[in-house]
Amino acid sequence: MFSARWQIDAKFGHKQTVLDMMRQWEREVGSQVGIADLKFQIMTGSIGAHESRIESHHEVESLAQLEAFFAKLGKIEAHAKWGKALEPFVVSGTNVWEIYRIVE
Repeated sequence: MFSARWQIDAKFGHKQTVLDMMRQWEREVGSQVGIADLKFQIMTGSIGAHESRIESHHEVESLAQLEAFFAKLGKIEAHAKWGKALEPFVVSGTNVWEIYRIVE
């Protein structure tokens, strides 16, 4: 089992806008790629983390499941449009994917 974490930093004063857009992505794009099956969560920095940090967590059973998710996502035009709409509100260069193995 893996936790796939995507993180970005919102520009100062735009955190709520980014959070709203993340929820929009969850409804409009994530629903097309089976996000409900991945225990999707959105988190923000609080203590010991950048307050502007926003992370989405996706729980996957295998790297193959994650690859399938990425393959589906890459074919959705709405995802590309969403990314371009999000860009003005995010600190450039802060987007990072991290994959963690869940120890049970």
